[in-house]
Amino acid sequence: MQFTVTDQGDGIAVVHIAGRLNMVTAPRLREVVAASVAAGQNRVAVDLSDVDFIDFSGLGALIGGLKATRQAGGDLRIAAPNEQVRLVLQLINMERVLTAYPAASSAFHG
Repeated sequence: MQFTVTDQGDGIAVVHIAGRLNMVTAPRLREVVAASVAAGQNRVAVDLSDVDFIDFSGLGALIGGLKATRQAGGDLRIAAPNEQVRLVLQLINMERVLTAYPAASSAFHG
């Protein structure tokens, strides 16, 4: 699992994840989002284009990040989920909470 964080300016951070987002890697996502919020980047776009698997722990980390960013006056948005990730979101009706954008660049500048 790889995490790359890019500062986009205007309080926006893009977190690119590659690999599996599961119970082993979810705590790292929580840390990365918390660090971004602490650095003043309260709008976080999570790029899921290279995530090949997500489980409920990964979803929990996304929801935790959403809560943290909103408490800081911002938001967390997901970008470019593959079909497996999109299906999981649909099955548990999370697509209304975590709106998917086609690309991280359009998550806040759409």
